[in-house]
Amino acid sequence: MKVRAAQAHNDLNVHKTNPLINWAYDFWPVLAVVLVLRSFFYEPFNIPSESMNPTLETGDFILVQKYAYGIRLPLLNNKIIHTSEPENGDVIVFRYPENPSISYIKRVIGVPGDKIVFQNGVLYINGEKQPYQLGSQVSLPVKLESVSGQAESINVQAQQWVVNIGQHRFLTQYIKPEQTAVDAQQYIQNYQAQSSLPLSLNQNWQVTVPQGQYFAMGDNRDQSADSRYWGFVPEANLTGKATYIWMHKDPGLHLPSFKRNGSIP
Repeated sequence: MKVRAAQAHNDLNVHKTNPLINWAYDFWPVLAVVLVLRSFFYEPFNIPSESMNPTLETGDFILVQKYAYGIRLPLLNNKIIHTSEPENGDVIVFRYPENPSISYIKRVIGVPGDKIVFQNGVLYINGEKQPYQLGSQVSLPVKLESVSGQAESINVQAQQWVVNIGQHRFLTQYIKPEQTAVDAQQYIQNYQAQSSLPLSLNQNWQVTVPQGQYFAMGDNRDQSADSRYWGFVPEANLTGKATYIWMHKDPGLHLPSFKRNGSIP
């Protein structure tokens, strides 16, 4: 018996002298902790587009609170523990309904049972006008496609609004329907010819949110593919609540910065 025990001990020591095995022993606990944190607590997410400007900029790195709307099994996404439900004004990350392999980030505008009315940029939820005030006029970069099919970067004039929804106060921005520059006027014409809806300041529609669904929009109203175009967000597609900007990196050869760190309104 002693001989067998000694042999087993020697075999274990032989394995541990292998650098790869030693590395695996050391790294596995760290990997396990990271997997648990990402699956059930917080997951980093990089903002890939301008749809949430000016709240979130392209290149922002944010934290998504995974347990905010329930504990879900990794991969299967089945909810096993209920915690809370999204509220109007929350910024959520979810699996895009038309292609669940893609993650989207938008702001909740309507929860199940809400009647949403949108009149020339002004939002009504269940008959209550959501408070807003006009903010700054800004120059907004957009892409204008030429006759040859190539896109050039131009600027259009946009109006920012300070909006209150629920417990959230944030900036939205709208492209102005009237533009003075010729290339900006061409952009507006192209936009209206290609879009199923006019610019947001000319939109008038209403919708009632079904049970188990959410209505979501981007803060950058006229540069956001959201529930106005592809429909509702099923509860089963929710990933979590966007809570904090922890880093920002401009495109290209730029070092990361922490100048935008802070909670997401």
